[in-house]
Amino acid sequence: MLVLFRIASPGIRLENIREWVHGLGFLGPLVFIAIYVAAVIAALPGAVITIAAGVIFGSFAGVVLVSIASTIGASLAFIIARYLARDFIVQKFSNHETFKKLDHMSRRHGVIIVAIARLIPIFPFNIINYGFGLTSVPISTYVFWSWLCMLPGTVLYVVGTDAVVSGISNGKAPWLLILIVLATAVLLLISARIARSRIRNDK
Repeated sequence: MLVLFRIASPGIRLENIREWVHGLGFLGPLVFIAIYVAAVIAALPGAVITIAAGVIFGSFAGVVLVSIASTIGASLAFIIARYLARDFIVQKFSNHETFKKLDHMSRRHGVIIVAIARLIPIFPFNIINYGFGLTSVPISTYVFWSWLCMLPGTVLYVVGTDAVVSGISNGKAPWLLILIVLATAVLLLISARIARSRIRNDK
């Protein structure tokens, strides 16, 4: 999707992209996942593509597809950093202050820092996926907690976008979607406060 936004004319509408994706039939979701994964591996922010998912696929399918794609992309970046291009990644990030902080916190707090990094944007997106691959965090821990803690943000973006689009299209507020977004936002805030409290108590 990001590639389409880059090369398309400024006036292109998401509806055109939605029609194109739906025109691909069963390949549409697979193409979306492939583009999303490629964007993650390229260390590009996924917000635009995540928002597009809400317009193209709606709430349920959009959340499922983004969750799958973001987890696959994050896992592949982790694997690349740890096993395939470790020397290059080390050379690129080892002297980066953000990475040093991430490495120190992961050694000290383990699983909780993976959750915090996903729940709260305290580290740049393009550092997290590759940076964790250089830490001592086990891959199974990283994949599970990344998937779980990226879900709230995914729901906020996708369902929130779907709510806006539905409200504009139908001329009335989609209260169910709005309630889901509000409940997710509250859950995210509570989880973030608990995570921060845990970090303070472990110091």
